[in-house]
Amino acid sequence: MREYLLLLHDILQAATTISIREDLKGRLNSLKQNPKESYNDVIERLVSRAVDDEPLSKEAIKGLEEALEEIRQGRLISEEEIMKKYGVE
Repeated sequence: MREYLLLLHDILQAATTISIREDLKGRLNSLKQNPKESYNDVIERLVSRAVDDEPLSKEAIKGLEEALEEIRQGRLISEEEIMKKYGVE
């Protein structure tokens, strides 16, 4: 029954009006994949890309924290040093 109610809600979903600056409207227009694409579709695509459905693992978070600590302690290798080390010009 719950699936039915969710489906019915999606079908009956109401539209709303929002205010946006003219420059933002221009940016949304430039992001349309085709001229007839709705702003709703553009915004939905942007939101779906902005939300990460796969959160970082504990191991990944630990690795990032360790890397940040190395940066804080000044243990960095410059791009120039890396390029020299690997023979990249």
